Amino acid sequence: MSTPSTPMPAVFFGHGSPMNALGGPHADGWRKLGADLPKPKAVLMVSAHWETDGTAVTADENPRTIHDFYGFPQALFDVRYPAPGSAALVGRVGELVGPGVRWASDWGLDHGAWSVLVHAFPKADIPVVQLSLDRRLDAAGHYALARKLRPLRDEGVLIAGSGDFVHNLRTWRREPGAAAYDWATRFNEAVKAALVNGDHDTLVNWIRLGEDAQASVPTPEHFLPLLYVAAQQDEGEAVSFFNDVIEGGSISMTGVKVG
Repeated sequence: MSTPSTPMPAVFFGHGSPMNALGGPHADGWRKLGADLPKPKAVLMVSAHWETDGTAVTADENPRTIHDFYGFPQALFDVRYPAPGSAALVGRVGELVGPGVRWASDWGLDHGAWSVLVHAFPKADIPVVQLSLDRRLDAAGHYALARKLRPLRDEGVLIAGSGDFVHNLRTWRREPGAAAYDWATRFNEAVKAALVNGDHDTLVNWIRLGEDAQASVPTPEHFLPLLYVAAQQDEGEAVSFFNDVIEGGSISMTGVKVG
């Protein structure tokens, strides 16, 4: 892969409900983001919805659109995101991460990936490869693995994560316009401050933020993709935020752009 003059940004999407794939204000934010980004040569996506024992990458030439949910309208199940895969990117990830990466043909693009990409890159003409979350790694291990991927930014690859800073479905409020819980707001703002300050230690050790962290991140899979994006931040590199709201009291839609 040739080297661009400036590094490709890295992006974290707060993806929220799969229904955002059908449109709305968050989809509008993703659409604007995609239009403002330089066109990537490929996307390496880390989604909250693909966990494996060991590290895996999707290796299909034409990854399938996975509808990994139930109880939603048929219109959502009808959505397809026919982006191609990329054998070159799969191979490059293997080079950077090292031995042990599994090439997976048993997955595709889950809703953490396609529900945002269908708006950010609606033509589906950019190759997409998903990288799994290895259950065997702790947060520091995920961050260390993500740092190995940093050269991809210089090669025109968009490194993306999809999850939610705050993701507590048990406390989610169904009523429209529900106010955010105080703990959700505090944790969301603490994460943003750590990103602005380049304080990755706080992000890796988010549990040290106490009860706010425990309530906001009851399980880690929606937070860990953020570490893959934060790890791409060079010293002093600016970050910006989009879709910075908390839905239903306890689901953060906040997105992050590094670079």
